[in-house]
Amino acid sequence: MRLATYEYLGAVRAGVVGPEGIHAFPRGVTVLDLVRSGLPAALDAGASVLNGTAVPLDRVRLLPPLEPPTVRDFVAFQRHVEGMVAPGSVPPEWFEAPTFYFTNPYALVGAHDDVAIPPNSRLFDFELEVAAVAGPDAIFGYTIFNDWSARDLQRREMKVQLGPAKGKDSATTLGPWLVTADEFTVDGDGFLDLDMRVSVNGVEIGHDRLSNMGWPFEELLAYAARGTQVRAGDVLGSGTCGNGGCLAELWGRRGKQDPPPLKPGDVVEMTVEGIGTIRNTVVAGQDLPPVRPARPRT
Repeated sequence: MRLATYEYLGAVRAGVVGPEGIHAFPRGVTVLDLVRSGLPAALDAGASVLNGTAVPLDRVRLLPPLEPPTVRDFVAFQRHVEGMVAPGSVPPEWFEAPTFYFTNPYALVGAHDDVAIPPNSRLFDFELEVAAVAGPDAIFGYTIFNDWSARDLQRREMKVQLGPAKGKDSATTLGPWLVTADEFTVDGDGFLDLDMRVSVNGVEIGHDRLSNMGWPFEELLAYAARGTQVRAGDVLGSGTCGNGGCLAELWGRRGKQDPPPLKPGDVVEMTVEGIGTIRNTVVAGQDLPPVRPARPRT
């Protein structure tokens, strides 16, 4: 089942996506409510509204499928790591345990929203990922995750042994909807084998398979909950796939900025098998004054 949050005639509703369009849940019901109720109850609730009137998809604005309490983003693809550090090498620590950072849950954007370049960034990038959404006792479903990245800001921050922070918190696309876990089959090791592709202005830049992750989502979820809590509705990104899942990986492999950084007017489209397609247009961001440097200690 595909669960969506959308805006129609000035109102925000949650609904089920069917062949005719989106069938609305009763007012006040959110996708986060459904996730917290658990998969069986959510499927029953969705089935109960499918006979209702549908609004065609081309008449609505798709919002992020849910408002998650937290968003963790992992780095689970070895091929991506190989391109982001010295070509062909992976830090041994990557193999020891999954690594993630927390990103901004207030910066989520919808499947077709415009995305502004962060202030003072000249190296803007996309990242092709899949996200799992935690349910009360298991993974509830999956959606596409584009971790937009200001590489120049990120590089400065990480030299201070912290971050990424402003390099990552301007926008993250989730969408186009949340596909419930019962729609997918995992292999014997727990991996989802889904085709993933990204293009810029109609030219394919990268492709990979989700099964090339170093750990399956269940293990990422277990690691995130290790010694702490993960709650229903929390989002866990897979990290960027390899084989051109972002521009920076290709820059690292080729030793030059080819393809070039994103600029206003570029259209980034991502498609993941079994989930759908998101398509965002890059637009100019705010022109803000430079940040004042720190006062040296005397």
